[in-house]
Amino acid sequence: MIPRGLSSWLAHAPLWIAALSVSLVVSIPVEAAVDGAGSKDDASEPEEVDDYRLFEELLVVGVSSELERVPGSAHVIDAEALDRQGYQDVHRILRQVPGVNIQEEEGFGLRPNIGLRGTGVERSSKITMLEDGVLIAPAPYAAPSAYYSPTAGRMEGFEVRKGSSAIRQGPYTNGGAINYLSMSIPSAFEVRAETALGTEEQLRLRATIGDSGERFGWLLEGYRLQHGGFKSIDGGGGSGFDLADVMGKFRLTSRADARVQQAVELKVGRVEQDSHDTYVGLTDADFRADPYRRYAGSAGDEILADHDQVQVSYELRPSDRFRLTTTAYRNDFFRNWAKLEKVGEQSVSSILADPVGHATELAVLRGEVDSAPGDLAVRNNRRDYYSQGVQVVAGWDIGWGRSQHQLDVGLRVHQDEEDRFQEEDRFQILGGRRVFNERGVPGSHANRIAGAEAVAGFVEDTITVGRWALTPGVRVESIDLARFDYGKTDPDRTGENLAVRENSLTEVIPGVGLTRSVGDNGRMLLGVHRGFSPPGPGSTDEVESEESLNYEFGYRFDDGTRHLDLVGFFNDYENLLGTDTVSGGGDGSGDQFNGGAAEVAGLEAGFGWQFLPRGRFVVPFGLTYTYTETRFSSSFETSFADWAPEVRRGDEIPYVPPHQIHATLSLSAGSWAAHLDGNYSAQMRTRAGSGPIPEAERVEDRLTFDLRAEFELPGGLRAFAQALNLTDEVYVAARRPAGLRPGLPRSFIAGLRFDLTAR
Repeated sequence: MIPRGLSSWLAHAPLWIAALSVSLVVSIPVEAAVDGAGSKDDASEPEEVDDYRLFEELLVVGVSSELERVPGSAHVIDAEALDRQGYQDVHRILRQVPGVNIQEEEGFGLRPNIGLRGTGVERSSKITMLEDGVLIAPAPYAAPSAYYSPTAGRMEGFEVRKGSSAIRQGPYTNGGAINYLSMSIPSAFEVRAETALGTEEQLRLRATIGDSGERFGWLLEGYRLQHGGFKSIDGGGGSGFDLADVMGKFRLTSRADARVQQAVELKVGRVEQDSHDTYVGLTDADFRADPYRRYAGSAGDEILADHDQVQVSYELRPSDRFRLTTTAYRNDFFRNWAKLEKVGEQSVSSILADPVGHATELAVLRGEVDSAPGDLAVRNNRRDYYSQGVQVVAGWDIGWGRSQHQLDVGLRVHQDEEDRFQEEDRFQILGGRRVFNERGVPGSHANRIAGAEAVAGFVEDTITVGRWALTPGVRVESIDLARFDYGKTDPDRTGENLAVRENSLTEVIPGVGLTRSVGDNGRMLLGVHRGFSPPGPGSTDEVESEESLNYEFGYRFDDGTRHLDLVGFFNDYENLLGTDTVSGGGDGSGDQFNGGAAEVAGLEAGFGWQFLPRGRFVVPFGLTYTYTETRFSSSFETSFADWAPEVRRGDEIPYVPPHQIHATLSLSAGSWAAHLDGNYSAQMRTRAGSGPIPEAERVEDRLTFDLRAEFELPGGLRAFAQALNLTDEVYVAARRPAGLRPGLPRSFIAGLRFDLTAR
């Protein structure tokens, strides 16, 4: 725990989570009458509640049937779409949503880099990421960089909401929120299993089993994903990964005929990952010669990580007009990424940025010459995180004269922490291989704790009168931040050289949305919301919060066979905020930088058409397009890697492609189906600038295709085969943090699925 200014009121989380779940279950008898809840006619009838409806207050968008009511851009990727595409990579899943910006990294989406409407993509740290409505970044306030992300392959849905998410979800409201939806407890006995093998020693295993009775439901799930890696290391060594994920859910509900409907659900999970990945890329010349090469100096780079979660949710429905959901949660995450940082006294990023000026160091990095002992510094980026809290959301449906009100009120009390305890080991190159020399002194590189305590609340009211719906709301975030740096010579943390930074802030985040139905199937929308991203615990008094005013306007149409979404947006930033991280090409100090005023504008378009809706063949087609224009509105000097050394008024924000297109076409008939996905991303900058993009600061445009086919076999079996990057497009995924990094080459996988459901 953090000493001094941060309390320990959540220190015994497992105990109070268990106590809370028990107390909530017994707080109201499941067959009790409701005093003051309304007349007998107002009492809720027993209803068939599907899995998405239960605990719906935790959703970001809501059930898909209510999507059209959202006063802004919102998208739901449901289980059917996920099964059809078969993706395990969150980048591939989300790139079909307009307004989403993505920077690939290792080719599998293990550590996603996602932005919304021009926010920074680096480690998804500028958007609100959730799993089942709970903040899921390692330390959402103190250290939001997503070195952990929920396993995309075990999800049954994703919600993406921009603009109007600012009221219900925070603290990062400039771009929006992404909610991972884990597998629901089935309504009847169900067994699912999947096994698949592929190129580069791919192995995928997944199994779920669950059931629901009158009052008790349960689900157990196991997921395993292995890959041998597609990069070849000079001198030998592994470049793949192994991921294991287990999850269980247990739910107790009241009787179906009870006047007061209640449910309590416990979710527990654990993820373990061993990934032989590195931050070391390639020079331009080496990438052209062999894009899937890895230098000898990076051999042995590896990240070990594990994540534990527990979540208890309680829902109370005393009538069909009132809902109350209370959730207590705890997430623990540990990772140690041992990766090459320096050769001699030069950082790897500086060597690859100027290979001619650092020819000697580059030769060592490649393993072409022997080096002196200790020339290679390998940093153990060892960090422990936790986040925990309690959140309550209540919803009322109120009739008042000619108007209908859907009033939602929420409160969250939250605490999180990042503990850095890092050192650098020393190696050398001998005979083309990396050889260990000396262990570093524990804590001699970084020895500090950063933490945050936050109380957040919101009120939002959707007022419907005829064809019009007005949704005003306000969110308040009160945050206390602290960083305690023990210094590099105090591994026991005696506090002899303790340096403390503390700051507090309270932000009011208002917004309003307006919709109007047009005809039977159309709806116009308009929204104005304030955007906000808090500074981190390492910020100084000079660093200001990132703030913006966000506008969106558009039209939505859906008649069951065709759908159309057109949304224009304009985000007017008062102050961009950049954070120094190793993954972004910096030195990892965590220092933050003001970026001044900026503007992001664009258009999001989505179109879908179900061809031959009554014929033998089912042929759905979908197309999405995103146009994004960015520019800084002020000039300044900075040492932040993405902007350095100087930004001029009119410069574009890096890692935001101006054009993105995604298209999907499916064809199915009876026992078989085929699905083709195409994705295009225009060239983009890797450093702030304007005019023609220099080659050294450019990621070229790319066009990739994925193909998947399925065939139904007897006994509940389905065979499938999939090709990712079908045309084997060679492309640069990124130029940071050090050199060029390739996207996933052509990859094949095939397997069997088994589905047994008792209905």
